[in-house]
Amino acid sequence: MAADAILPGATIGILGGGQLGRMIALAARPLGYRVHVLDPDPACAASPVVEQVFAAAFDDAAGAEALARTCQVVTLEIEKLAPASLAAAARHSAVRPNPSVIAIVQDRVRQKAWLAEHGFPVGPYRVARDEAAFRSAVEAYGGRVFAKSAFGGYDGRGQANFEAGDAVGPAWQALGGGPCVIEEALALEAELSVLVARGPTGQVAVYPPARNHHAERILAWSQLPGAFSPALTEEAQDLARRIAEALDVVGLLCVELFLTKDRRLLVNELAPRPHNSYHASPAACVTGQFEQLVRAVTGLPLGSTEIVAPAAIVNLLGETWLRGAPPAFEKALALRGVGLTLYGKGTPWPGRKMGHLTATARTPEEARARALQAASLL
Repeated sequence: MAADAILPGATIGILGGGQLGRMIALAARPLGYRVHVLDPDPACAASPVVEQVFAAAFDDAAGAEALARTCQVVTLEIEKLAPASLAAAARHSAVRPNPSVIAIVQDRVRQKAWLAEHGFPVGPYRVARDEAAFRSAVEAYGGRVFAKSAFGGYDGRGQANFEAGDAVGPAWQALGGGPCVIEEALALEAELSVLVARGPTGQVAVYPPARNHHAERILAWSQLPGAFSPALTEEAQDLARRIAEALDVVGLLCVELFLTKDRRLLVNELAPRPHNSYHASPAACVTGQFEQLVRAVTGLPLGSTEIVAPAAIVNLLGETWLRGAPPAFEKALALRGVGLTLYGKGTPWPGRKMGHLTATARTPEEARARALQAASLL
């Protein structure tokens, strides 16, 4: 433990009060910490479980400064934070991860370049800053690409699949007509992620890889552990650890990875915060990702990432509430080993993450099947 560890009784600030902020706060409370959040919505998901909400935009430097004045450490649940806000918070409190990490990760163009420059494996990509470059990239990759706007976008927003024959102009405009990363579409064997926790003294804890499945570019389910071969597990964990160390992350870093059909492991994206693909970790591991984040940013000893029960999650999107009848949670919860986490959000809409179901079982595959069965009963 760091000599200057921030001990229970202190106040943790979180930039962002969505579902991740809510779950961070719920993990911090049993450890004895107070929690303040900054969010544009005073009634954000985290608001019922924290001591104070600073209602301010993510580019409101004065709001970030006001939050930091009340806290001993500030962390985050979202990357779309203005540099000025991060700098303002850093004048009054430790900001973990460091603002320099956010500057790299929040810009997909900069993130891809950083990964490539540091020798980490990424798939073929080009940067398009105008429609002509977009068209050239599409042609270079045979008409099948994934396009992602440089800034913003999550859960499929700011992203588009492009097939041969699609009109370039509308696709470019739909992505905001700004800088984009154009990736060659690859034949994939699997999608996986690895979560790394790192403390202020360099202590590292690495979680087993999770196996992930997306629908419409939104995570549909995730299984932990991912049941990959020991060799691939070791390779993925080593890669994620090296990235976290090169970035000098303090907190969490989730490394999203592709496993191609020809068995190459490629980095897709980075997230310097808790991640949807590790929502099963509180049930699956000795130490869940939210408690681990609290330990990492306060300088407490990191917890064990050992698997104690294979688990899986299924995301619950707004569609579940828009079918003409309330979700039948009682049917899902009647299944052995199934739990429910709702995010405290108000209005559901298609694609909005409202919660998730978690299932544990004897094997990862059984856990995934049980979680999917529970979701089907809603």
